[in-house]
Amino acid sequence: MTPRFPIRAAALLSGVLLAGPGAAAQTAAPAVTFQPFVSGVTQVTTIAHAGDGSGRLFVTQQDGRVRVIAGGRVQPQVFLDLRSLTRAGGERGLLGLAFDPAFRTNRRLYVHYTDRSGNTVLARYTAAASGTTADPASAKTLFTARQPYSNHNGGQLAFGPDGFLYLGLGDGGSGGDPQNLAQNLSSPLGKLLRFDVSGDAARPAPGNPFLTRSGANPNIWAYGLRNPWRFSFDRQTGDLIIADVGQNAFEEIDFQPRASRGGENYGWRPREGRQCFEPNCSAQGFVDPVLVYGRQEGQSVTGGFVYRGAAIPALKGQYVFADFATGTVWAAPARGQTWTKRTLGRVDNPSTFGEDERGELYVAEYSSGRLLKLAPAR
Repeated sequence: MTPRFPIRAAALLSGVLLAGPGAAAQTAAPAVTFQPFVSGVTQVTTIAHAGDGSGRLFVTQQDGRVRVIAGGRVQPQVFLDLRSLTRAGGERGLLGLAFDPAFRTNRRLYVHYTDRSGNTVLARYTAAASGTTADPASAKTLFTARQPYSNHNGGQLAFGPDGFLYLGLGDGGSGGDPQNLAQNLSSPLGKLLRFDVSGDAARPAPGNPFLTRSGANPNIWAYGLRNPWRFSFDRQTGDLIIADVGQNAFEEIDFQPRASRGGENYGWRPREGRQCFEPNCSAQGFVDPVLVYGRQEGQSVTGGFVYRGAAIPALKGQYVFADFATGTVWAAPARGQTWTKRTLGRVDNPSTFGEDERGELYVAEYSSGRLLKLAPAR
């Protein structure tokens, strides 16, 4: 999975990876602090809200639990427990959570996990009328995909401004995409998938770019991705931003404008970042990333969000993201074809970011079990 949780954590502990030589030349970033918000939720993979006006946050733990944070406290009652369906370890487990835009009325939520055989499952659940728990008996499996290896499972689930559900899947794992699945349109792996879940099933969303192409998976929205662990939609513009974990040399941020009709090829495995990964690769037909950083600055990108909250005015319109191995958190103005990042600070093992209903940002420390809230420095 993107943050190579146990595999690359040693890099953080050893302190081998430090900010690159160009870091000092960056212009001043907005003054931000990372305030402790809650603790006791280790191995968090998702932070989400239900959009129901309750002000609650929901976090997924890799072991299979969905927990609720209300009133600044982790609630003792587990919202949904999938530990019998998944086996957390390495890059497997409960990886994604999204609430239906109509959750207030239909009480539907969606989860992405790897089953006990390691394969991808997209499932729907329904919350109880009280909203305090989800009903395990309401489970409806909507989509599955076989995973040939244990890593690069992707993880993110999110509804776009078009009302469709997007799922990011990695290239199937191992190293170097040995089966070239990210470029294979018959496979869902190494792709961003787009579903219409308005009915009882998950159907390919209308307008998907390969819907009528013979032999292509009709759920594909974009492809050429190595491991899009986290992606997000700008809540103001509707633009899509994908953080794709690199192989040996580069981490990248990819951008898709809201007006896109899909079908973008982000280049993996012919390219890693803006460089050839395969010998003598051609750049023709690939969409360049808007931001790339190398191994002198980190080695596992954790995508975040464009900040649209009110608490930190100087941060508005900037994409906030991090590196899992070094813990560095950056901000980059989300405009133009090339973005320039500036350092906001450092946290431990940043595995995921999340927004609350008002657009304020949070980041999870994977190992410590803390959630931190971004706030203005005083």
